Amino acid sequence: MSSAKVDSTKQLATSSLVLGYAVCSSFLAVINKFAITTFNYPGLLTALQYLTSALAVWFFGKLGFLRHDPFTYETAKKFLPAAIVFYLAIFTNTNLLRHANVETFIVFRSLTPLLVAIADSVFRKQPIPSKLTSLSLFVILGGAVGYVATDSAFTLTAYSWAFAYLVTITLEMVYIKHIVTNVGLNTWDLVLYNNSLSLMMAPLFWILTGEYSEVFASLRSKAGNWIQLDAICAVSLSCVFGLAISFFGFAARKAISATAFTVTGVVNKFLTVVINVLIWDKHASPFGLLCLLFTLAGGVLYQQSVSRPAAAPVPKPTNSENDGDEERQLVKQNSGDEEK
Repeated sequence: MSSAKVDSTKQLATSSLVLGYAVCSSFLAVINKFAITTFNYPGLLTALQYLTSALAVWFFGKLGFLRHDPFTYETAKKFLPAAIVFYLAIFTNTNLLRHANVETFIVFRSLTPLLVAIADSVFRKQPIPSKLTSLSLFVILGGAVGYVATDSAFTLTAYSWAFAYLVTITLEMVYIKHIVTNVGLNTWDLVLYNNSLSLMMAPLFWILTGEYSEVFASLRSKAGNWIQLDAICAVSLSCVFGLAISFFGFAARKAISATAFTVTGVVNKFLTVVINVLIWDKHASPFGLLCLLFTLAGGVLYQQSVSRPAAAPVPKPTNSENDGDEERQLVKQNSGDEEK
């Protein structure tokens, strides 16, 4: 097979994974908001998602439809820090959706490139972003500030969860990329370990948040909506999409850089906004939506600024075929030019 055909096949596979992640991510925010509205137990909801994903991998592995390695203590111990970070990101995400609308979630999700850029410059001693990149980050920030200033649904509880989510999702975007590229597991292994370990952590957070008492009280009084059709459908749908985004999320992380993955998550929220506005009235005011679109436009500008190819260097007798590698285009390592 020719090199061009191999590259084309690889690019198609990568594009398919990114598209799958974008679709799942776009729908899941709205689905989770619907689920948490009809089934107001965020800890239990996420535990059911983890259980569904872990059991699905184990079950389909037994049937031979997919391949994964046996679950071992040593590998679990290596992956545990990543699972903790992931759990915290999902935990804060679900509680944010419980107390705020989808647009508030998207605004804070859109701020992650700004924090990643600052962290890269301060802690990893990366070059200061270019003028265009800096402009795009200020556009994102301006849209977010405008949204927050006009948010009629502002509450201290909601925005406390929003800031907690912003911190954890930023850490998750960078750290999980490091883990998936170094731990030596295939995509289904990552899904199995991540969801199994997250499921084991769930009882601890039920106790810390006191949600277990709400669940038991609801069961005793039979006041909970455990068997209502809308709650069952919403929870089931969120579990299915939870499995799908676990697979596409890990596969996309392995295929593209952390920066590209972060920006993909921002840009695909355009579809989330459209879906959310069309299906119900649990959304922001018109001006809030305008600020949100302004923020997302900054995300698109950011994507363009970090993916623009650098000026062509003077040809050197070295391995320059790798100059198009996306990781180097998006996250410029200090020694990247020499290593390539």
